[in-house]
Amino acid sequence: MDFSSKILENAVNEVSRLPGIGKRTALRLVLHLLKQPKENTAYLSEALLHLRNDVKNCQKCFNISDTDICDICNNVKRNPEIVCVVEDIRDVMAIESTSQFNGLYHVLGGKISPIEGIGPQNLQIDSLIKKIANNEIKELIFALSSTMEGDTTNFYIFKQIEKYNITTSTIARGIAVGDELEYADEVTLGRSIVNRIPFEQSISR
Repeated sequence: MDFSSKILENAVNEVSRLPGIGKRTALRLVLHLLKQPKENTAYLSEALLHLRNDVKNCQKCFNISDTDICDICNNVKRNPEIVCVVEDIRDVMAIESTSQFNGLYHVLGGKISPIEGIGPQNLQIDSLIKKIANNEIKELIFALSSTMEGDTTNFYIFKQIEKYNITTSTIARGIAVGDELEYADEVTLGRSIVNRIPFEQSISR
């Protein structure tokens, strides 16, 4: 791809670093920005800088938040004794869109994956176990995707908390194996949460 402008080329190269964005799509987006009023580009730049500099993780559940404690954890109408374990913010958004869950979340920040060099120590697992040890949680719902990495992570956590008096369940397998929660339709995902099953039952099959 030949560019008549080095500035344009640099902009396209940076945009193409985003996931799912190839050089041609990046070029189309950059040219679109060039056609917009300058203030529109300034608004976008400001929003991205604000995102990068000011967004933080909730100190309780590790969800993305504007404040130290996110709105979900701060909501007194939520049941703090039921916690749904998810991989990242996208899963929180997917489950929240169903309006079928009224507990809190714990965002791990990923899944155990030896191939990618991600072990339990790289995730928010110790903080979850600490909550359980402090009797803050009565039921833990595993809501990781049904992949080998997801199942491995679920089982690892289950073995770590087995000695505690806590109910463990997993979302019903209405979601195809390998699918990510964010791509499941709201009805299917909502039903899988409502119809969750004991975790022991899911590993005995």
